[in-house]
Amino acid sequence: MIKTTLRTHLWFETPSGMFFGMGRVLLILKVKELGSLNKAAKELGMSYRAAWGKIKASEEALGKPLLVKVEGRKGFVLSDMAETLVKEFCAWHQDVETYALKQAQKNFPWKIETFAKGTE
Repeated sequence: MIKTTLRTHLWFETPSGMFFGMGRVLLILKVKELGSLNKAAKELGMSYRAAWGKIKASEEALGKPLLVKVEGRKGFVLSDMAETLVKEFCAWHQDVETYALKQAQKNFPWKIETFAKGTE
């Protein structure tokens, strides 16, 4: 029997392009972990400029900040909106993936598993 892995790629976009998806979630979680957008970008293999551009595009679409400067020192913390958005996006993503897995297992004859993204 063929063993396969179900993968889903979900995101939200505006007429200007993609503004929120799992990549942004991972970037925001890295900023939360490291307290630095620069360090988060490096750890994820992107430039600071690319990371900053992604955050700014999301903030502009949402009309609210995702990252907040820490007074008196360098670095960022997540805004309340970012905390909520990451939590809700991950829960929604898991729900969609669970549904997709059930449907795939019902419709296809091979063994299907999901790919854990490690964002909990």
